[in-house]
Amino acid sequence: MISNEMQKALYQQLNDEFSSAYLYLAMSAYCAHIDFSGAANWLKQQYEEEQMHATKIYNYLIDQGAHVVLDQIPKPANEFGTILDVFKASLAHEQTMTGKLNNLSDQALKEKDHATYNLLQWFVNEQVEEEATVSEIISKLKLVKDDGYGLLMIDNELGVRSAPAPIN
Repeated sequence: MISNEMQKALYQQLNDEFSSAYLYLAMSAYCAHIDFSGAANWLKQQYEEEQMHATKIYNYLIDQGAHVVLDQIPKPANEFGTILDVFKASLAHEQTMTGKLNNLSDQALKEKDHATYNLLQWFVNEQVEEEATVSEIISKLKLVKDDGYGLLMIDNELGVRSAPAPIN
């Protein structure tokens, strides 16, 4: 059975995942506004993925018999600077989320809550992929700098990202 302390920590992570989704939707809207439709698509797909992450935690809490109480989601920024700045903000955000998930994993181990630890390992592994993907985008943006053709090529590449597969 999940402890009250772990339950509260997962409520916070649930809120953080919804907040993350909201941030990515704001980033998507900003990129659409500055005419980077491919980046806007990529970030909107990231928004949907973050919602699925929240749902995974929500379902776990329900399965554990928790009474899920949703909290308020903070308003995200609505200006992000250059397209490079957008993805640097994304990477910083993902690194923060990685830290939070690592702390939750530590808590689950400390409590010998193996079921929650198992759930959290999926998220920890997902974060490795998230950070690597955004780092690669940043590297490409740095490579092309302000070259319009290069930015167009990267934006087109970002635009082909399709909806994430449902998470169990």
